[in-house]
Amino acid sequence: MSQKPATPLRLVVLISGNGSNLQAIIDEINNNDLPAQVVAVISNKAEAYGLERAKKANIQHHVLSNKDYSERSDYDAALKELIDSYQPDLIILAGFMRILSNEFVEHFSHKMMNIHPSLLPKHKGLNTHQRALDAGEKEHGCSVHFVTPELDDGPVILQAKTPVKDNDTAETLAARVHELEHRIYPQAIRLFAENKINQAE
Repeated sequence: MSQKPATPLRLVVLISGNGSNLQAIIDEINNNDLPAQVVAVISNKAEAYGLERAKKANIQHHVLSNKDYSERSDYDAALKELIDSYQPDLIILAGFMRILSNEFVEHFSHKMMNIHPSLLPKHKGLNTHQRALDAGEKEHGCSVHFVTPELDDGPVILQAKTPVKDNDTAETLAARVHELEHRIYPQAIRLFAENKINQAE
């Protein structure tokens, strides 16, 4: 049995939308003793429903809109400063729809995770469910990986798979993959908290 960390892992979660993976993490902390604490939620979109999830859970939350910055580097610098103010152990990208600069990614090297809706290295980028169908894949799924400067290319931590059915559409496939995401993202955080994974390995 693994030893539980003396103090909960400090998480900062970045979102752009619904925040269902954020909710899965909050629920796992509350219901299944995940040794972590979401200390802040940051969104680049004021209308993101994930901010409501943070509010209901009494989590500090911020809107940092990229529209307020003319240069991507200026936005990334402001985001980096805001994240650092919370001294997180791990940064969680949960539907954060921004491509981050190399400098930003390297600043948080070894401590930033993303979840991607495909079985990496297949189908990096967008529209993964339709692309899996178009490619005639027999199975599809999602991957939790460490973030590196190259898009969707960091070391994979966990994957979960679902068979592709003959009558699947991009929507039905996406629904099943979302369920898998909600299961494995908290698992990956637990592995990190228990020192069972390391990007350098």
